[in-house]
Amino acid sequence: MTKYIRRAVGLCALLLVALLVNAARIQVVQAPSYDDNPANRRTAIARYGQPRGDIVVDGRAVTGSRDTGRQFRYERTYLDGPLYAPVTGFASQLYGTTLLEGTEDGVLSGSDPMLAPYPLFNGLVRARGAGGRVVTTLNAEAQRAAFEGLGPRRGAVTAIEPSTGRILALVSTPSYDPGQLSGTGPAASRAWARLNDQDDKPMLNRAIRQTYPPGSTFKVLTAAAALDSGVVDDVDAPTGSPDPYRLPGTTTRLTNETEGCADASLRYAFTWSCNTVFAKLGVDVGLDGMTRTAAGFGFNDRKLRIPFSVAPSNFDLRLDNAQLALSSIGQFDTRATPLQMAMIAGAVAGDGTVKTPYLVERTTSHSGGTLTTTGPRILHQAMTASTAQRMRELMTDVVEKGTGTVAAIPGATVGGKTGTAQHGIGNSGTPYAWFISWARADDSVEPAVAVAVVVEDAAARRGDITGGGFAGPIARAVMEAVLGS
Repeated sequence: MTKYIRRAVGLCALLLVALLVNAARIQVVQAPSYDDNPANRRTAIARYGQPRGDIVVDGRAVTGSRDTGRQFRYERTYLDGPLYAPVTGFASQLYGTTLLEGTEDGVLSGSDPMLAPYPLFNGLVRARGAGGRVVTTLNAEAQRAAFEGLGPRRGAVTAIEPSTGRILALVSTPSYDPGQLSGTGPAASRAWARLNDQDDKPMLNRAIRQTYPPGSTFKVLTAAAALDSGVVDDVDAPTGSPDPYRLPGTTTRLTNETEGCADASLRYAFTWSCNTVFAKLGVDVGLDGMTRTAAGFGFNDRKLRIPFSVAPSNFDLRLDNAQLALSSIGQFDTRATPLQMAMIAGAVAGDGTVKTPYLVERTTSHSGGTLTTTGPRILHQAMTASTAQRMRELMTDVVEKGTGTVAAIPGATVGGKTGTAQHGIGNSGTPYAWFISWARADDSVEPAVAVAVVVEDAAARRGDITGGGFAGPIARAVMEAVLGS
């Protein structure tokens, strides 16, 4: 009898071990496949079963969570949703996450392993830590100045700190309230359909995902290329540029909107935005020199993230001389995001280096412990320090006595460049109004801010649209907000 009892005990022990092994296999090895199964609602229930961590601007949370009491218990809420939508994106139970809500989802949802004091235990019991916080680099006053300056018009504003790359403002209009996409009810579905059907595309982030012909603001890059390559060594010497300028290999003649551009110096041509001078300079620098300088400023970079992805700005690598001439004045196929143009202004304001732009200062746990931090990094060397110094002189002239006087700020040195970019079939579209600039307080050692503004639908007669008139006041307001903070 004892022998049979021992055998029964052994069999039971073997079965118990088999059960434990199978349970471990299911919970550890096969758990990911069950988590990813669309029929498994437990993951989603757990995800929304606790408040989501917050995104913070200037010490204030601009997001929150609302307890609905339903199965997907907590819904995302937003403070000043349209103001910060180009930064936060949305966190929707139906449509997923975008922008910071997407790239920082692990911290915000509490699933990031750094938030688990006992990761192995949490993994076994399928527990989730409390959501952390994402602290942004934004300047709240600059963000609001940009948003209110654009008003109902389509456009975008970006502002960065030249010495670090910190993004101080990131605005796209028209905007939308991301809170309308929270929840699982029919209201969220209707909002999604309405927002996607609108012709003005309120969910398009024009600051980082839309590229525009930069027009005359691109002349900053062409001037830097001419100085760095030695094509121009004296900004006050005649450039030998005819007016009009015949595009190489064609019968097309390029003209100017201003007088005095024939054989103008680089200083005069930059201050009054002579197309003929810069088209010729681009050809004189050559395709290799122009593409090298463009890459140095960040064009054609497909890897830039802030931390969400940025559309690459384009400068063609294969151009004939006529196309190169047009590209050198920001036309033809040259296209740039507003963030890219702010990076150009920032490189001029600094020592010629392009700092990697970033939007997240640090992430923290719910209790405030630091998880990660971001610091300044050099992305590219766009030009020499001496060229940057001469470019600061040229941009300052634009604001002091040229086309950008509207951006002048008492008590500060301001540099700028206006731009009016043609587009559409036969250039029939309403021109885009551009302004890029930087500002340094008179009692400060280094510039505090670099800004890029583009206005798509400036409401005026086509011939009256200028970057200085429409985009310049917005840039000035943003710079004043940063200088005053």
